[in-house]
Amino acid sequence: MSKIKVMDEVLANKISAGEVVEKCVSVVKELVENSVDAGACEIKIEVQEAGTKLIKVVDNGSGMDHDDAILAFERHATSKLLDEMGLFRISSLGFRGEALPSIAAVSEVTLKTSTGDVGTKIEIKGGKLISDEASDARRGTEITVKNLFYNTPARLKYLNSVYSELANICEYVNKMALSYPDKKFTLISDDKVLLNTDGTGNLLKVIKEIYGSEVARKMKKISIFNDDYDVDGFISLPEVTRSSRNHMITLVNNRVIRNTDLNRAINDAYHTYKPETRYPIVVLNINTDPSLVDVNVHPSKLDIKFSNFDDLKELIKNGIKDVLDKALLIPKIEKKEKEEKPKVELQQLNLERQNVIESDTIDYSLFDEPTLEVNEDIEQYGENDKKSYDDEKNKVIMPEMYPVGLAKGTYIICHNELGIYMIDQHAAKERINYEGYLKAFGNPKSDSIKMLLPLTLEFPSNEFIIIKQNINILKDMHFDIEESGINSFVIKEHPTWIKEGYEEESIKKILEVLISEEKNFTIEKFREKAAIMLSCKMAIKANTNISMSEMEALIDDLRRCDNPYTCPHGRPTTIFYSNYELEKMFKRAM
Repeated sequence: MSKIKVMDEVLANKISAGEVVEKCVSVVKELVENSVDAGACEIKIEVQEAGTKLIKVVDNGSGMDHDDAILAFERHATSKLLDEMGLFRISSLGFRGEALPSIAAVSEVTLKTSTGDVGTKIEIKGGKLISDEASDARRGTEITVKNLFYNTPARLKYLNSVYSELANICEYVNKMALSYPDKKFTLISDDKVLLNTDGTGNLLKVIKEIYGSEVARKMKKISIFNDDYDVDGFISLPEVTRSSRNHMITLVNNRVIRNTDLNRAINDAYHTYKPETRYPIVVLNINTDPSLVDVNVHPSKLDIKFSNFDDLKELIKNGIKDVLDKALLIPKIEKKEKEEKPKVELQQLNLERQNVIESDTIDYSLFDEPTLEVNEDIEQYGENDKKSYDDEKNKVIMPEMYPVGLAKGTYIICHNELGIYMIDQHAAKERINYEGYLKAFGNPKSDSIKMLLPLTLEFPSNEFIIIKQNINILKDMHFDIEESGINSFVIKEHPTWIKEGYEEESIKKILEVLISEEKNFTIEKFREKAAIMLSCKMAIKANTNISMSEMEALIDDLRRCDNPYTCPHGRPTTIFYSNYELEKMFKRAM
């Protein structure tokens, strides 16, 4: 008797659901993508208990007739991919035809849909058709998913907390709203509106709805292109950062994607503009011919493969740097009136679907609609604005400022007609040193100094081999370095840019960087690391008093830097108090 049998369709759909429907947000994602593909311009998402009890998505799209509504719950039934050639030019968000049958297999689904004529209402429980009847003729689709995973308790048990599930849904809907600013998205959780965009097509307004007016005012427009890719969107100033990479949002032809290499390229573009452990807010939509990308990599459709990927990364990296170079990056200190935000109790779900159990306190201010109006600065970057970003001012030069004293042996106090500036003397000197060392490493002068007493350094055999392998790099930088005995080197000359009195310490640090970069060694990376390390070691230390003439020289040197606004580690060198903010703090202005 044959042991191999064709799997029952209901069982197959449950297994498929494990790939397509991993969490509550997976259901929201599939239903919202269907609404977008149906041409909807208004999409309303309602959830209860973070989606485990109820998920409802209502749209005003094209809707379905009766036959299509029935067929939509069959596996691999789709209107978006008709032949094999279409697989190489996918332009819709969905195309596999797996979502609806997978969702229906592990929940109770009610579908109401109409093309504008007689509507259809279908009820399915656990993958089995319960009822099929006529419904109202409102054009569009309303789909309700109740009791998700009711028949797969193991999967229900391992769902995250209510807060985590709701946070995932919010994050996804936010990204979809950023992907389609011309569509109105409304997200409601337990009768509370968490997001409500206006669908006018203004991306910066959507950013304001999600992140608030303060962040929106500190976003810069970016528009770049090459032969294969057009990239448009907004990037935050370096002072606006978050602790995770989740706010670096990349879209391809309006599809939300997740690509580690692309995020790394974006983060690298901010190198030395921000701390390494902080990440910018970025919304980039990459438009390209569908044949140049492959979205059929994973069931989630978040992973994607690019053609000419290196060119795209270089385009984005250089484009972001160019925008930052044209911006004045001195953080402005503003006085804010703090308001107490009410906290709302969000009850955790009892996974056995009885009563709710004791819960955490969730601060719903995370999701509140910003109450501030969009100002003129935000309005000027509307999608239909004819003003070209390329016509904006060229690279901003740090304003002139005049020192008046030193506070706490660390902060130089300056002023001009605009207000008061505070400069961190250590961070400022770090930036000056860093750019000087980086240029010295890249274009070393032939000048060197003979050491009065040659410096002999001994290393373990593995480190000795690494240095020996890269000894020509040191010689090109005009170090006179030779082998001396077993596992030792002798240095007789060093470049003139090494600070007097710190020769031995500086040479040891440079060799340490050379050794530490062994695994992924490149000359560029070595120069970068060495420049950062030396710039910090040779900078003015905190609690060091310097004269007025030294302050003036420091400020002049800082203003000549390519990026005078941050130290090599991304900390600000300068902060600014405007005249108005000073007057407001002293109650001269109300």
